[in-house]
Amino acid sequence: MDAPASGGLPAASGDAVLEATIRAAPEDFQVEELAGFEASGSGEHLLLTVEKRGMNTAFAAARIADWAGVPVSAVGYAGLKDRHALTRQRFSVHLPGRDAPPVETLEHGARDAGGGPALRVLERTRHARKLPRGALAGNRFVLTLRGVLGDPAAIDARLATIAASGVPNYFGEQRFGRGGGNVAAAMAMFAGRRVRRDQRSHLLSAARSELFNRVLAARVRDGSWNRGLEGEVWILDGSRSVFGPEPWSALLEGRLRDFDIHPSAPLWGAGELRSREQARCLECAALAAADAVALRDGLERAGLRQERRATRLRPVSMRWERPEAAALRLAFELPAGAYATAVLAELGTLRNAADPHA
Repeated sequence: MDAPASGGLPAASGDAVLEATIRAAPEDFQVEELAGFEASGSGEHLLLTVEKRGMNTAFAAARIADWAGVPVSAVGYAGLKDRHALTRQRFSVHLPGRDAPPVETLEHGARDAGGGPALRVLERTRHARKLPRGALAGNRFVLTLRGVLGDPAAIDARLATIAASGVPNYFGEQRFGRGGGNVAAAMAMFAGRRVRRDQRSHLLSAARSELFNRVLAARVRDGSWNRGLEGEVWILDGSRSVFGPEPWSALLEGRLRDFDIHPSAPLWGAGELRSREQARCLECAALAAADAVALRDGLERAGLRQERRATRLRPVSMRWERPEAAALRLAFELPAGAYATAVLAELGTLRNAADPHA
């Protein structure tokens, strides 16, 4: 492929300033969902706030369904969380007219590799509706890098730049599977290979994300990922709302500077590109390779429609400290759909201790 989903995406901040290891233990990659709504306090669904260690979202949902005596389809969650992490997120369970079993039986039935609890229920309440995908305000991350090599002053300067100016809003490697395999599987699906229904949505998302990353990589290379091009389509911060193209103005300049709006790139689907002039030329050129055309055609045939995603991402409430001489701890918040790995990629080379092939 022209720009492999498994890596090789250009950074915007310059040369690497560190080498380090991430995910040496689940506690080194902590993720907490930021709730997008208050629970109603009554209704047919039980809303659980769960802390899980070394357990991905799909596995936890299956455990919760088994505990509650319901099909997995009766369990809802807002977002997917990694296995190699300590994560806190909400699940809903459809339990009309009956109580759930004691939560202790759920907690005792899930143990980690060391024999400790892999799942704990932090809160429980009733809610009126099933928890839908995307129903979260964002995620709070606390990440610890181990074995850090690099000049502390240069690392601090890079982190300050990231906090002030943001990073390219790439889709993370989690979206693509090991070695970018989800994109290859999507190509095979578009060519006629049959896949399970639950796999189809993942493969469509991987194909769309691959094309977005290619456009964003082109904008990083020419320095336009954080500024407008002629014919730009703008997206409101924290929203899917878009507007433009419209002539450049002092108002747009101020809104861009204040992170109220961002440039955007396409999430591919059927329909005409909204971008015009220079922006459209760049997008078309970035997606002109034969494999990109095949992905575009497949997404259009699958019935997806043209959408947009911001090319720029700024971490919120970013801070850092050094708990040990060779360790660096970062804390920040990101909106829903953004990846912490996009922030880490601007620092340098990271080895994933949880991946035996890294």
